[in-house]
Amino acid sequence: APPQPPPAKGGVAAGAGPGYQERETWTRQMDFIMSCVGFAVGLGNVWRFPYLCYKNGGGVFLIPYLLIVFVGGIPIFFLEIALGQFMKAGSINVWNIAPLFKGLGYASMVIVFFCNTYYIMVLAWGFYYLIKSFSSTLPWSTCDNDWNTASCIEIFHHQDCKNASLANTTVGGSNMTCAELADGRSPIIEFWENKVLNISSGLDEPGNLNWELMLCLMAVWVLVYFCVWKGVKSTGKIVYFTATFPYVVLIILLVRGVTLPGAYDGIMYYVKPDWSKLGEAQVWIDAGTQIFFSYAIGLGALTALGSYNRFNNDCYKDAFVLALINSGTSFFAGFVVFSILGFMAAEQGVDISQVAESGTVRVSFSLYLQFVGVEGFITGILDLFPGKYYHRYKREIAVAICCLLCFIIDLSMVTQGGMYVFQLFDYYSASGMTLLWQAFWECIVVAWVYGADRFMDDVARMIGYRPFPWMKWCWSFITPCVCMGIFLFHLVNYKPLTYNNDYVYPWWGEVIGWCLALSSMLCIPVSLLYKLFRAKGTFKERWTHLTTPVWGAHHLEYMAPDIKSLSSMSPGTDDNKVIIFESVM
Repeated sequence: APPQPPPAKGGVAAGAGPGYQERETWTRQMDFIMSCVGFAVGLGNVWRFPYLCYKNGGGVFLIPYLLIVFVGGIPIFFLEIALGQFMKAGSINVWNIAPLFKGLGYASMVIVFFCNTYYIMVLAWGFYYLIKSFSSTLPWSTCDNDWNTASCIEIFHHQDCKNASLANTTVGGSNMTCAELADGRSPIIEFWENKVLNISSGLDEPGNLNWELMLCLMAVWVLVYFCVWKGVKSTGKIVYFTATFPYVVLIILLVRGVTLPGAYDGIMYYVKPDWSKLGEAQVWIDAGTQIFFSYAIGLGALTALGSYNRFNNDCYKDAFVLALINSGTSFFAGFVVFSILGFMAAEQGVDISQVAESGTVRVSFSLYLQFVGVEGFITGILDLFPGKYYHRYKREIAVAICCLLCFIIDLSMVTQGGMYVFQLFDYYSASGMTLLWQAFWECIVVAWVYGADRFMDDVARMIGYRPFPWMKWCWSFITPCVCMGIFLFHLVNYKPLTYNNDYVYPWWGEVIGWCLALSSMLCIPVSLLYKLFRAKGTFKERWTHLTTPVWGAHHLEYMAPDIKSLSSMSPGTDDNKVIIFESVM
């Protein structure tokens, strides 16, 4: 066996107490892999990556994307999983590694709570469409419904209208000219805007509840509850369907898509390189932001998933496997999306860019993302109270409260003004800025407060060998610079939120949005200052005390050589056995 470094020195014993329960683990390690796949692979891979690819020079976009994957995506992805596995804790208690910075845990809890709240609306809309698709005639395929307007045109575009000189030509099968067709509206768009959303004129007009959509929302939340309430033992079973079925769908869509007329043009539009784009800063910024979105970094859920691993699981290998799956899915999905876009463009007689920009194509199958988001939030909450508030059904009650609270907030998104609320959450609460801010501080705390070499030793203790030094260099220098650089670029180039590029949010709506963003970002400095001011002694003494790790129960075996010194820190019993306790700083 390779030589292993000695256990970490220093720290305070913590962990067990009255009502203490040993942390559950995955039934099989494949459960963890599939859970991470189901969580990290979602709309960011299937729609956003292909869109950014065509927008930023086609195949050229892969150069900045892959570069930032290796200097930012994989290092932080591995850091979060390894940290959860080492500390055996969720997003809050994992920062017992440097308790002064527990605000990082609170920040990730706020972000993932907001994500749980608004992202489920995508699933509710999908469920609504699924139910409506069982109609004998698809309601979004005709113009004779109550919600359709006089502008609704079923044939919308036609091959005969490709030539601009044919504006006054009558299209066969209808009494309409090409000019009239160009001003028409698709029944698909009218179904979405007038029936599903029934959208009002602005954020200040919430309007009425959409009862059908509310029932779909309720059904999805009930499904999420029963998939999460028993912990990883139950979600580990569900993941084999929720994480693999989307790939079956993607393969079917690709096989069908490439056989359609216009598919080749769509695929070439996707991969054709535009080398001039490499010199544009926005291309590199988009690549960095996309990686943090698609890798689900900064949400605390990866930490929660890693905490259920066996202590000696090879999380280093897992991180690279998962990164390959994540980025590979993104690239593969581009062929699926753009083969279909090429067909749509050919059918409608327009350029592919117009179809791609329209935003009407969505492939959504990220139900498991919602499961893991709730799981990550619940794990963090329960880790705060390991035994103090022990109850047989503590987990079930906590999950029920979480789901109910999110559902109540979601009611604002199933009104006529709900889309405006949804966009506020999407644009601010889990924006690129909040995730980059979180990732920056994660690297700083692990590399400079706890110590990069020290954490590399801890990882080696778990997996039996030291990871490549590149990880340490990234945590210490490269990744924080990348995160802060992209963060500052976002801040300098900030643009107020709009809907469909025409509705501008009122000033108070923008204030609400910034409150959502700052509610997580301020957790870090506010918590840090609060702890420093509450502590006693000189600044150096406070810093030393508050950055001393608080070890969990499982670390006693890991720190066996120091067990005698621990007895002097912890109260003893008559038989001189050490009592360990949970410390929540």
